[in-house]
Amino acid sequence: MNKVVLFIFCIVSTSFLSQESEFQTWVEAGVKGKIIKRLDYNVDLTNRIGNLGLETFFPQATLKYKVTNWFKPSIDYRIVFKKEPNSNYTSSNRLNFNLNFNKLFDRFNVGLRLRYQYSFNQISGSNYQPEFDEAYRIRPSLSYDINNSILTPTASIEFFYNPARGPLGQRFTKMRAFIGTELELKGPHGIEVGYIYDQSMNLPGPSIRHILNLSYVFKIDSPKKKKKTLGVRWL
Repeated sequence: MNKVVLFIFCIVSTSFLSQESEFQTWVEAGVKGKIIKRLDYNVDLTNRIGNLGLETFFPQATLKYKVTNWFKPSIDYRIVFKKEPNSNYTSSNRLNFNLNFNKLFDRFNVGLRLRYQYSFNQISGSNYQPEFDEAYRIRPSLSYDINNSILTPTASIEFFYNPARGPLGQRFTKMRAFIGTELELKGPHGIEVGYIYDQSMNLPGPSIRHILNLSYVFKIDSPKKKKKTLGVRWL
């Protein structure tokens, strides 16, 4: 048993030492509400801050339709701005097509998101990057509502797959794991704290990102049928 633990530790240590590591903080602010009974909208701005300052930011608009309580497909449109080493920003347009599944089992919430992302123009030049170019993504998630507690622990893991034919195509290119908790506070305030481990794979120059994930949400609900929610999230 000790030999197995030592072997796993050596693999993990080698992975950390052989790959470039970076720390980031993600920030998001947005507004969401209803268009009709089953159709929701969401508009937000996400900022990703790293060693080069504001490395990436993108505004995004989302439409989500409630087919059933457990199935809500959605579509996102975003304009991505990425900072280059010369401090200039390059831009790209992207569409996300999402199939969102959620099922409650007592206090457990089991979720699954299937996403196809399509970029209108490649932001990364000749080098494939999972977040900015065409990809299939799958993300299972699990949360638990602790009885008589303000904490709702959440965990998820997401895999990116490059479907294109070519030297770097038809392979998994990134893994992203999240663990955190939501604080259920009284009133319109919501706070979420978490950590993201983001690792590229099967690509030249693989890297690891350690991401601080903090969020604050302020909700404004109208007592009438027309209800809107204002959200400000630190990610």
